[in-house]
Amino acid sequence: MAPSSTTSSPGPAIELINVSRRFLTPDGKSMTAIRDFTMTVERGEFVAVVGPTGCGKSTTLNLVTGLATPSSGEVRLFGEPINGIDSRIGFAFQTDALFPWRNVIDNVVAGPLYRGMDKAEAYAKAREWLARVNLSGHETKYPHQLSGGMRKRVSLAQTFINGPQILLMDEPFSALDVQTRVLMHDELLRLWSQSKASVVFVTHDLEEAIALADKVYVLTSGPATVKSVYPIDIPRPRVASEIRYDQKFIDISRTIWDDLRAEVMRGSKQQEVAA
Repeated sequence: MAPSSTTSSPGPAIELINVSRRFLTPDGKSMTAIRDFTMTVERGEFVAVVGPTGCGKSTTLNLVTGLATPSSGEVRLFGEPINGIDSRIGFAFQTDALFPWRNVIDNVVAGPLYRGMDKAEAYAKAREWLARVNLSGHETKYPHQLSGGMRKRVSLAQTFINGPQILLMDEPFSALDVQTRVLMHDELLRLWSQSKASVVFVTHDLEEAIALADKVYVLTSGPATVKSVYPIDIPRPRVASEIRYDQKFIDISRTIWDDLRAEVMRGSKQQEVAA
């Protein structure tokens, strides 16, 4: 496992350079998930990735984690080739990674204890992070006793407590209702502004991508490659629940959707043919 403190080497936080990823399907056919894929995430940058369903967005995250290797091209973290699972990476996915048999604080403290932190220090740090996500007083509750939004806040505390320098997020809020999701956007932006982790946020929700990101990558229908890259020049700090009504936000949304819509329609036709 790579050391968590080695970030002195030059280079962006994440680089995918002309990457392709192929694999065999259960019936023995070769399938290309992504092709000639190039993406750069600078240190402390928040990048969102949008594209049609099944185009390979999640594959890009697997390549960054080291769980998958490119068939061609190169993936680098902080200027260095990936060498196994890297402890500097944190994860947040659609499904909560909470242990149902553990209460809230025991879920949050699991990561630091696994990494060898002193028990008293780990629990003190867990209480601090629960306070940051407005869950003080809920330490002894179990996941089934929490609302969806509360579980997501536990997951954020569970992730940020480990001090990730890279944060990979795969549709983490898609299961939430619209109102709760917007509140979670503001919660994430607040925590990210304090940590300055480099983020790759995969989503089907274009408005979500624009509200959160410094830069939005639009992918083609599968096999995915980068179609367009849009810098989001909306000033920070942002309040996600408010900027959606800003004219600049609306104009950016319309521009990117015009670009993305063609790929969504192409992806839909591909699925019809496959069916």
